[in-house]
Amino acid sequence: QVQLVESGGALVQAGDSLRLSCAASGGTFTTATMAWFRQAPGKEREFVTAISWSGGTADHADSVKGRFTISRDSAKSTVFLQMSSLKPEDTAVYYCAAAAGRSSWWTGRQRYEYRYWGQGTQVTVSS
Repeated sequence: QVQLVESGGALVQAGDSLRLSCAASGGTFTTATMAWFRQAPGKEREFVTAISWSGGTADHADSVKGRFTISRDSAKSTVFLQMSSLKPEDTAVYYCAAAAGRSSWWTGRQRYEYRYWGQGTQVTVSS
C-alpha cells in the first residue's frame, strides 16, 4: 500500500512561482509512475502532468506546458511540481497520484489509471 502526502500549497499572486512536493511511503516508489492532478471548485479533477518511473518520459497538459515542471527524487521517494508564471485559473486543490506495475516509459492522463492518491494541497492564485 502506497501512501502519498502532498505539501507546499499556498496563497500566491499571479506571476509567482511555487513548488509542491509529494512524499511517498509504503511501496516501491522507484517503479511507480507519478502524476499531478488538480480540481477547481465545481469542476472535474483534471490531469496536470506525469513522469514515468524511469524519469525518461514526462507529459504535461497543454494548459501548463512551459510553466509547470514535474521531477522526482528516488532517493527521497518524492515527486515535485515546480509551477511558475501562475495564473488565477491555476487555483485548485492539487493531488499527487501513483500507478504501479507499468512500463518504465509509461505515463497516463486518466484518473482511473492511478490507484494511489494523496489528500491534496490547496493552491490559490490571486489576481
